[in-house]
Amino acid sequence: MIHGAVSLFKEKGFHRTTTREIAKASGFSIGTLYEYIRTKEDVLYLVCDSIYDEVSKRLSSIDLGQGTLESLKLGIRHYFKLIDDMQDEVLVMYQEAKALSQEAIPYVLKKELEMVSMFERLINRCVENGELDIGKEHQHLLAHNIFVQGQMWGFRRWAFKKNYSIEDYITLQIDLLFSGIKGYQTK
Repeated sequence: MIHGAVSLFKEKGFHRTTTREIAKASGFSIGTLYEYIRTKEDVLYLVCDSIYDEVSKRLSSIDLGQGTLESLKLGIRHYFKLIDDMQDEVLVMYQEAKALSQEAIPYVLKKELEMVSMFERLINRCVENGELDIGKEHQHLLAHNIFVQGQMWGFRRWAFKKNYSIEDYITLQIDLLFSGIKGYQTK
């Protein structure tokens, strides 16, 4: 259902897409669709949840206990690859978030902050392990920087793909990130 809806939202926009079209693109009857959602807005919740669930799944595969720069780099790599894999979902989520009700927006923002906090935990573990020497404020900002740099691939891939593969982008972004972190030594 999510993929069918995302394709339609991308092509037609949220407001011009009907629930009947979402049902058809998903291979559901309209009645079956309404067993999963109450409103078209609920589909955006599902998109948000699917992005969050994938980030959580990919980052949970990393051994946080290590607290190494390599584990942090691996987390960044997993996240950037996820953005590449789910670029349509990420793009639609941001383009159509304005269609959400005032009650729904805090839910989406909370999910985003939960994803950022996953990076904060990775970064904090590196600090605790002596791999990085940065304070709490910098840890928080670095986590947001990583999050936004991942999203940048989704938003700007039309420009980047002329010069970079996703692998090139990941390597360059990791190099830029780590070259600016106090306590990081290039090898």
